[in-house]
Amino acid sequence: MNAWKRIVVKVGTSTICRSDGTLNLRKIERFARILTDLKNEGHDVILVTSGAIMVGAHKIGWGKRPATIAGKQAAAAIGQCELMSIYDRYFMEYGSTTAQLLLTKDVTENEEARNNVIATFQELLKTHAIPIINENDSIATEEIVYGDNDTLSAVVACLCDADLLIILSDIEGLYEADPSIHPEARLIPVVHDLDAVIKAAGGSHTENGTGGMVTKLHAVSIAAKQHIPVIIASGEDPHILYDISDGHQRGTLFEIGDAK
Repeated sequence: MNAWKRIVVKVGTSTICRSDGTLNLRKIERFARILTDLKNEGHDVILVTSGAIMVGAHKIGWGKRPATIAGKQAAAAIGQCELMSIYDRYFMEYGSTTAQLLLTKDVTENEEARNNVIATFQELLKTHAIPIINENDSIATEEIVYGDNDTLSAVVACLCDADLLIILSDIEGLYEADPSIHPEARLIPVVHDLDAVIKAAGGSHTENGTGGMVTKLHAVSIAAKQHIPVIIASGEDPHILYDISDGHQRGTLFEIGDAK
């Protein structure tokens, strides 16, 4: 990963939250430590995180992800405060400054607003801060919502001209077939032709998450337009980022076309 200076890491709801909506503080602490360590090695680090809706729903006492738009927006408003507070606390313990950006599709697709976001990224990274990005679910409607942070992470990677996007979730990578149906299916280590593997995609594996392999492949296609390689891997153990940094093959690496 030393050849990839600027990296975007996306963590899903199922990676940082337990099934009841509580935050997995041990795992978040490890991510803060490891991402800070990678920053100290000279990488620019951008974190795209999910989890605000589930965290907010738990804090309200709803017990599960709300079904209505208003419910999701209320839960996100509450959960985002909690989520950012925890991130800031752990990153600060390891000497990192964090910055929060909440984005929606209308912002990233409007030329003037998009240029402002790009300028903000550039300035934050000059200060060696770690931007923490989430979708602005509290105001998002169907017209301006990305709907999943896999897509958002690819958009962010393009906006900040990243060298690598790492998508971590409960999915270990791309398999030859759905491993929940075909346990003998093998993990595909490297993909160069995206069209040839789309048929292997499946839906979301967890109740709390919103993205499955289909959304991740969509994210790959967005990143590929700017020649950004993507790694899809399991976020069960945050130390997988060290493995990737040390050059070990983990998950599935997508190098579509002339990747960086």
